[in-house]
Amino acid sequence: MDNAGKEREAVQLMAEAEKRVKASHSFLRGLFGGNTRIEEACEMYTRAANMFKMAKNWSEAINCLNAAIDIYTDMGRFTIAAKHHITIAEIYETELVDIEKAIAHYEQSADYYKGEESNSSANKCLLKVAAYAAQLEQYQKAIEIFEQIGANTMDNPLLKYSAKDYFFKAALCHFIVDELNAKLALEKYEEMFPAFTDSRECKLLKKLLEAHEEQNSEAYTEAVKEFDSISRLDQWLTTMLLRIKKSIQGDGEGDGDLK
Repeated sequence: MDNAGKEREAVQLMAEAEKRVKASHSFLRGLFGGNTRIEEACEMYTRAANMFKMAKNWSEAINCLNAAIDIYTDMGRFTIAAKHHITIAEIYETELVDIEKAIAHYEQSADYYKGEESNSSANKCLLKVAAYAAQLEQYQKAIEIFEQIGANTMDNPLLKYSAKDYFFKAALCHFIVDELNAKLALEKYEEMFPAFTDSRECKLLKKLLEAHEEQNSEAYTEAVKEFDSISRLDQWLTTMLLRIKKSIQGDGEGDGDLK
């Protein structure tokens, strides 16, 4: 089926969904099977959204998903609503490249998951929010999320290994804003989570703080290279580390390189 065919089918599904919503609102229908019609409408909106996605008609796909979300939240089915918010967030993230809107939908999804006590699903969404907030230079927002999730996971035997990553990311966000803040944050994290002290992430932060204090660009780069040779730095970490490096005197006009 070509894109035009997919769009036609999606439009028909939307029209059918709207009919069912209207029918479910009538008094007699409400007494006899109103809920079934509403559920069918939700399924049709979701199918229509998928057809629109295949046709790369992103705004119509989002409209259908929002229509389904409205119904699901009215019915108290917040887990499904949360999943639809993630789908919308992903469209904004990868197709429409509107990061502010992606953040808003990930936040809404996290709220719904928290309400249903699905904390690990909520945390996944919040980590997306924190990563994007830092990219948009909303460091305080990112710090709060990374610290909160770090504190929540550090006592969990299955998750505590991840806590060091969250504290590492929070410390980098502090570092971009202010070196002293980063030092104080690092002390706080070591106190809260003693296992952090022995981590490679904590040792790297201490080397970077020292290099920054001495305004030694070479020592900074060397410490990053050494870390990267064992644990590959992802794009987000590389971006944050470069932002810190640029604050070293004489590196403001640097080549934007860490290697």
